[in-house]
Amino acid sequence: MRYRWLATLGLLLYTAAPASAAVSISIGVPSIDIGIHLPGLPSLTIVAGSPVYYAPRVNANFFFYDGMYWVYQGDNWYCSSWYNGPWALVDPQIVPGFILRVPVRYYRRPPPYFHGWAAKAPPRWGEHWGDNWEQEHRSWNQVDRAHVPPPAPIPVYQRKYKGKQYPTVEQQPVLHSKNYKYQPHEPVVQEHYQQHDAPQQHGQGQHGGQQGQGPHGGQDGQGQHGQGHGGQENGDEHDK
Repeated sequence: MRYRWLATLGLLLYTAAPASAAVSISIGVPSIDIGIHLPGLPSLTIVAGSPVYYAPRVNANFFFYDGMYWVYQGDNWYCSSWYNGPWALVDPQIVPGFILRVPVRYYRRPPPYFHGWAAKAPPRWGEHWGDNWEQEHRSWNQVDRAHVPPPAPIPVYQRKYKGKQYPTVEQQPVLHSKNYKYQPHEPVVQEHYQQHDAPQQHGQGQHGGQQGQGPHGGQDGQGQHGQGHGGQENGDEHDK
């Protein structure tokens, strides 16, 4: 499958790159279908003590942070500004610390190597990704509680885009820029927004199938109005 080939190529390119070049890697162009086909915007609940949300009713490791959706699947991190993708492969070097610090208990489909790890603690990423990653991210599990950012508002405007109304890749950045005014604080997300979420000069009003279009369908059915914890359920959020 072409999308899987692109993901594999991205990993191979990273593996071949020197460590000094890794810091310049940014989130790629969203183009991958990872098999998440939700019937609509899922209910999102805040992770206790964190600016990250998780989706308790989605049968996937599905999170929302700093204005983007994040999924951990097949030993890879992916992100998208739309709940059904398409998704971009995220290199382990640039996954935000707040995502990495989400405790094991919030992973709805934890991989086998999570077995035996403390449910209330973050995954042991250094053990999984190796000594080189650990040495370059020595403080990944440390956070200054006085400077934890507030959770980003959930893009509730996306509720009306589901099934056949789900936008094409060409339409997504235009709709997102028009309806979601939040400004991300993570440098890697800021760069992604600048590169891919700015309105396209020739993208206004475009329709029709485009390669890499986000999937439709009704797998992994979720309720749309599930109760959140701590008052952070998506029905109470507003776009900013």
